[in-house]
Amino acid sequence: MDTCILQRAKTIRALRNFFEERGFVEIDTSVRIAAPAPEPHIDCPRVATGGFLRASPELQMKKLLAAGFDKIHQIGPCFRDGESGRRHNPEFTMLEWYRRGATYREIASDMRELWSAAHAAAGLPPPAPCTTLRVREAYIRFAGWDPWQGAWDGDRFDFDMAVKIEPALASMGAVFLTDYPPQCASLAKISGDIAERWEFYAGGLELANCFSELCDSREQRERFLRAREERRALGEEDYPLDDEFLGVLDGIGAAAGAALGVDRLVMHLTAAPSISLVRC
Repeated sequence: MDTCILQRAKTIRALRNFFEERGFVEIDTSVRIAAPAPEPHIDCPRVATGGFLRASPELQMKKLLAAGFDKIHQIGPCFRDGESGRRHNPEFTMLEWYRRGATYREIASDMRELWSAAHAAAGLPPPAPCTTLRVREAYIRFAGWDPWQGAWDGDRFDFDMAVKIEPALASMGAVFLTDYPPQCASLAKISGDIAERWEFYAGGLELANCFSELCDSREQRERFLRAREERRALGEEDYPLDDEFLGVLDGIGAAAGAALGVDRLVMHLTAAPSISLVRC
């Protein structure tokens, strides 16, 4: 039987055990949703009978935080139009977890422990300690410029991330790339001149994305409206606002969470060259 598929099963079992041992409640939110988060360049497939297939369960999971759950996790299918390749598949499996009252620093501690647990489940030696690299330092070091200086250039930032930063991370092992420009906050809390966000890389492959969550409905609504304007300017489909989510967001108080690509994690653990090899 295929080694990658067997390892996938072991990995998912290990992830569930990891969170159960730490008192997280496993939840299962809807795959078909009425209103995705309106982020530029992330497109959700439309369902003929109404709604969209989710790109992430984030908004639905935060509604549960607002309802009083403190620690939750979910493993399930997500979808994105127009993403296909060696590292991308239109349908993929996502792990998301959230902790009310936490920041991105506490979630980084979760990720370090999970990283070790995943290697143990795969029968691999304990991983080397993770490196932490701030985004500003990475761009100055590998791209030769400071994104915080002068007018914001989102196109240059994204281009250099793909062709300069991520390739440079490939030789650094496991890396937390942390403290993003405020323009890259999306649903993250902004503190001073940085967004409280990290992305976790292994061998240059992005595995996880984390925020200290923005729990301010007014600011989140303004960000969503700006994102919708950007989507329209790019010729992308305009998504409705999730008013239910915005209506309960202030009730969370404070939280942090992360999304991890399970397929990519299995790719790393098995050294599979393509994401297609780790899915049935």
